[in-house]
Amino acid sequence: MAKRKVLVVGGTGYIGKRIVRASLAQADHITTYVLQRREMGYDINKVQLLFSFKKQGARLIEASFSDHNSLVDAVKQVDVVICTVCGGSSRAILLQLKLVEAIKEAGNIKRFIPSEFGTDPSRMGHALEPGRATFDDKMVVRRAIEDSKIPFTYVTANFFAGYFAANLSQIKTLLPPKEKVTIYGDGNVKVVYVDEDDVALYTIKTIDDPRTLNKTLHIRPPENILSQRELVEKWEKLLGKELEKISISQEDFLASRKGLDRFGQAVVGHHYHFFYEGCLTNFEIGEEGEEASELYPDVKYIRMDEYLKLYL
Repeated sequence: MAKRKVLVVGGTGYIGKRIVRASLAQADHITTYVLQRREMGYDINKVQLLFSFKKQGARLIEASFSDHNSLVDAVKQVDVVICTVCGGSSRAILLQLKLVEAIKEAGNIKRFIPSEFGTDPSRMGHALEPGRATFDDKMVVRRAIEDSKIPFTYVTANFFAGYFAANLSQIKTLLPPKEKVTIYGDGNVKVVYVDEDDVALYTIKTIDDPRTLNKTLHIRPPENILSQRELVEKWEKLLGKELEKISISQEDFLASRKGLDRFGQAVVGHHYHFFYEGCLTNFEIGEEGEEASELYPDVKYIRMDEYLKLYL
């Protein structure tokens, strides 16, 4: 089988750099390309990371979202495009519409994986404002992909462990508490924690898998489907002590949005859907999706007790 040519857009970002590494690790089967955006400017960390990938065997392609022809030329050199541009408050997710137009014109792409990697946006039409904007933007991109008849795989990865597991899902810190912890409601709603390197590995495995063509890949490793209390218990066992637990009701939690900026309100709104509503696990995966750990049982995914050991 000919080697796949994979272009990663956003390859110096939080998830993008991991996907580049996962792709480079499959050098016998994949030739890895990384988009070198002209807009990168004066960010020395990104520049150095980009050229470290080149040293490891990646090929750099210069292009710009503001130059349609450069995007078309870039896309024509590969078979697969994986985009990891970040959303956040900038609504950069919609930049992908330009990439969709380039892929449509090029006409050669066998698989496009757009920037999602979080909550399934198709289930979040009811989300609270202003946090709903991220989900709405992702759905705009999905509709453009499907209207253009571009072969796709959507990847929903639920919680990145670095942002939600290490801190026991606390807001405003990335480090685990050692004295007391805030518990959302009764703390028994199930969520899904996933190591970011595992997200990258599962993503790379989908690129020519017919089982994931025009489907959503849900990354829901069974041993990482945990309630917040279960995660806290794992940390307490490692720490050798019990934390003071402060429960916050749904009403008080939603009231905490008052006085916050838009980003802060979005964060609280998302946490409400995750920990009170249970949006990550309150549904069964239907025919339109597949579950990653079932498709790829060879992946020895990181369990959260193992992950938390790093923070001792």
